[in-house]
Amino acid sequence: MATDCIITGGGVIGLLVARELSRAGQSVVILERGEIGRESSWAGGGILSPLYPWQTSAPVEALVRWSQDCFPVLTEELRIGTGIDSEWVRSGLLIFDTEHRDEALEWALRTGAAVEIVEPRYLKEIEPQAAEASSAVLWLPQVAQVRNPRLLRALRVFLEKAGVLIIEHAEVLSVLSGDSRVTGVKTSKGDFSADKVVVASGAWTGQLLKPFPLKRAITPVRGQILLVQTPSGFLRRILLKQDCYLVPRLDGRVLVGSTVEHVGFDKSITKEANTSLLTWARHIVPALTEYPVERQWAGLRPHSASGVPYIGPHPELEGLFVNAGHFRNGVAAGPASARLLADLMVEREPILPPGPYSPER
Repeated sequence: MATDCIITGGGVIGLLVARELSRAGQSVVILERGEIGRESSWAGGGILSPLYPWQTSAPVEALVRWSQDCFPVLTEELRIGTGIDSEWVRSGLLIFDTEHRDEALEWALRTGAAVEIVEPRYLKEIEPQAAEASSAVLWLPQVAQVRNPRLLRALRVFLEKAGVLIIEHAEVLSVLSGDSRVTGVKTSKGDFSADKVVVASGAWTGQLLKPFPLKRAITPVRGQILLVQTPSGFLRRILLKQDCYLVPRLDGRVLVGSTVEHVGFDKSITKEANTSLLTWARHIVPALTEYPVERQWAGLRPHSASGVPYIGPHPELEGLFVNAGHFRNGVAAGPASARLLADLMVEREPILPPGPYSPER
């Protein structure tokens, strides 16, 4: 089977790249080793910002800021086209780590982002459920979230309506090539031919690129999350303290995340993570002690050594492209990452200078 472009990986990056290429007139096939959108993209919290944005490298910050402007339009386009609401909500982010105050204010001055210092006596006005604070907290009112499983479902339906072929349970075994250029891929469901192949396989990117290794590997990092069942409207804001975050969904559920564990491709959940996350969550919101944990799960984030994702053509094989290594920012940086790669693939003016993301770096 032949097509203009094959995308390996059906997470948020692969789906968004397919959307951009389809809009540019390319025929696209997505090949997913499991089920569409059920790996790292599904497992995360859907916060459309790095947890501590002032600690983010300039290349990642550029991707996230472009994407933040794009998300309201993207989610509305998906809602109109599919009837699925991705639940984009500007919840705002409260950060209780007061040692970041000076960094945050300098970052706000440099970028124009909104950061407010909230004295303890005013905290309950922003989030009534938050624990009492002994000192001022940071309030980032512009931070939004999406419900990532709904976003992924909407993207899938939207792409299928646009004619993108999506094939699940088709593990890509190798990239096929001849005369120093891509000819397609070999999969568990047979060979597929294309002049362009995009590797967007998340934590599994390095395995697929073993014959053409990147200079710095992409490695899996496990993150475990809890889902707590609370009443609708129980929590209004995203809360963050010591890397533990609480994300309120519109139906009342609250996500509590997440661990950072270098354990290879092990996706098992642990009692230790459950205890640790729940302890921190109840420290931040004491009333959570009244509500049960509904579910616990784990995902494998794709981590690049520099913290900056690889986006662009592979230096060794013409027609081979990479879009992977976003770690915790795959959803937050997804729209810009997809647009930048599509710009390079169809040879149009890129939205951002591509050099910092090049697989050659």
